[in-house]
Amino acid sequence: MTNEYRSPGKTTLTPDVLLTIARMAALEVEGVQSMAPVRGLGGRGTFGRAQDGVRLKLEDDNVFVDLFVVLKHDVNIRETGRAIQQRVTRAIAEMTGLQVGHVNIHIQDIHFPPEA
Repeated sequence: MTNEYRSPGKTTLTPDVLLTIARMAALEVEGVQSMAPVRGLGGRGTFGRAQDGVRLKLEDDNVFVDLFVVLKHDVNIRETGRAIQQRVTRAIAEMTGLQVGHVNIHIQDIHFPPEA
């Protein structure tokens, strides 16, 4: 008799979980105003919700992410983009154990506050 631990089942992730992780991680980055709608979702293995600003593709245990964001007017675009990539990559890897192939950032607009 051995003392091996046997899992009582398995854990599965839906694409919606990955979409939520990516979206929330991006929104945590200082300088991100909001997510922008995604146009033209589609393609085999591609998932997304147009209103969430995230499109992702799963291949084996690799996640490929495209984020569509609106930035605040007073940020450095390059630094903010890199911060988004790092935060999203870390969040997906740490929370799911999946590898992140790439995180592409698409700056859709810059938000300027209305003048008083």
